[in-house]
Amino acid sequence: MKKSILSAILGIAILSTATLAISCKGNGNGKSVKPKETVTLDVYSQLANYSGLQTGWFADLMLEKFNVKINIIPEVGGAYQTRMEAGNLGDIVVWGNDGDQYRKAVEAGLLLDWEEDDLLAKWGPYINANMKLALQKNKMIVSPDKKIHGFGHSVSTSAKDVQQFFYTWDLRFDIYEQIGKPEIKNLDDLVDVLAKMKEACPTDDNGNPTYGASLFNDWDGDMVMFVKALATAYFGFDEFYVGLYDPETGSFHGAIEENGPYLECLKFFNKLFQAGLLDPDSLTQKYNGMSEDFQNGTAFWNIFNWMGSGTYNSETHTSQGKAMYPVCPTEARPLVYGQNVYGAERIWSIGSKTAYPELCMAIINWFSTPEGYLTTQYGPQGVTWEIKDGKSYLTEFGKKAMADQNNTEMPEPYKGTYHDGAFQINNITWCLDASNPLTEGETYNRFFWASEQVPAATEIEQAWRDWSKAANPDQYLLSGNYQIAPGTLFTATPVPTDLEMKKSQVCDCVKNGSWNAIYAKTDAEYDSIVAKMVEDCKSYGWDDLNAFFVEQAKVRAAAEKAVRQ
Repeated sequence: MKKSILSAILGIAILSTATLAISCKGNGNGKSVKPKETVTLDVYSQLANYSGLQTGWFADLMLEKFNVKINIIPEVGGAYQTRMEAGNLGDIVVWGNDGDQYRKAVEAGLLLDWEEDDLLAKWGPYINANMKLALQKNKMIVSPDKKIHGFGHSVSTSAKDVQQFFYTWDLRFDIYEQIGKPEIKNLDDLVDVLAKMKEACPTDDNGNPTYGASLFNDWDGDMVMFVKALATAYFGFDEFYVGLYDPETGSFHGAIEENGPYLECLKFFNKLFQAGLLDPDSLTQKYNGMSEDFQNGTAFWNIFNWMGSGTYNSETHTSQGKAMYPVCPTEARPLVYGQNVYGAERIWSIGSKTAYPELCMAIINWFSTPEGYLTTQYGPQGVTWEIKDGKSYLTEFGKKAMADQNNTEMPEPYKGTYHDGAFQINNITWCLDASNPLTEGETYNRFFWASEQVPAATEIEQAWRDWSKAANPDQYLLSGNYQIAPGTLFTATPVPTDLEMKKSQVCDCVKNGSWNAIYAKTDAEYDSIVAKMVEDCKSYGWDDLNAFFVEQAKVRAAAEKAVRQ
């Protein structure tokens, strides 16, 4: 990183607190850009799990506010390559990361320069006033042409705090109680506990067989998502190229490292399969299939806070004394991310071929205002949430919607259930734990609002609180072992051109080999598959790739050391 670029951004950082304090008055309401005729905007989102027109209450709000319909195009079936070849990525473009694909789109001229014709200043006033550091990072470090093409997700207002825990180790606590709450020290103990839970509860809500875990492959990137995510949840190592990075030591652990974190977690999933504890549809089902498993109580365990408990803990289940809550192995060190004033890697941008640049900017700007951001997270203001006397509140309807999203019908004039209208672009602007300037010292995260610090709503919640000696998941996880990945200016450098083919072959080999290994029927078969995967990766040029990854780990470690000092 050039010293001049870093100095420029740090210079802006000195002014950031004052800027935030005075800039919250920007209205960013987008009303003057509202078209007379309804417009359909294509939103190509590499993060979306949904395809087609946005529906429900959020669609109604977009029509009312912007006279817009949102057509969501996910990253499936080679969408990126197809759209790049067509020379048109869409109107609004959301990137899964700021790596190769984003940079190639910039170099091909397929993303708008936000400063051209004062687009950002005129139609993105709230972003322009409140996200200066994130914008400068995009301009100086992320975009190869040194122009602003967007900003990274999860922008924070403070570099001193951590985000909410993402890896919470949710477990069906009612069944865990039923089997006597045995201690879970490590992954082997977890396999044994899940086996006992299946014995205690062999069928789900619909009479189908239960399993310890249910997976899907939609989100596999350079590695199998669930395998590398488990390594993050257990070892506290962050995904880094084709492997994992230890924020404590600054070391890189490749996906094929013998006895390394990726392969250890891969073996865990094979143990689940061999024990009949892994949903056999995991390889072929998509996100929606996995989600249905958790809605129906088919699977008992999930490492993600919103994917397990967020799906299973409906009002119906909790009223029956059933719920998922965190039960973390005592030897685990889940990673928690530090807040990042520069924004993270998932970028909001606008396609250069859009016929509606001002409208796209006004919409992203509204998503970035407190009102817009809270709406994308929780629903319509005044219906599901409100702010009174500097404090945030869920309405009574909002509490019901949060508790039972799938079955809660929205009030007029909205249509369908709360779940039907959920924001489907699947990216965020602010960090959920960033300060909300409309309040007196509260964040956007409802779990920490003063109004939500209430006694346990159900007997099962109280039982978990008594066991964990905590009032909420974060309090519980902060009392144990965890590792922090601080927010920094570091952005992963794309692999050099001469390594691109090698990386593509290695990633395909790791993903295919990993899934085959997960489904191995015996230890001998598993060992054979992994050995072949390692051998093939090395033949594709793993050593050259690994050398590059190790050097990049050193750059990241230096950036983290700088913010810790």
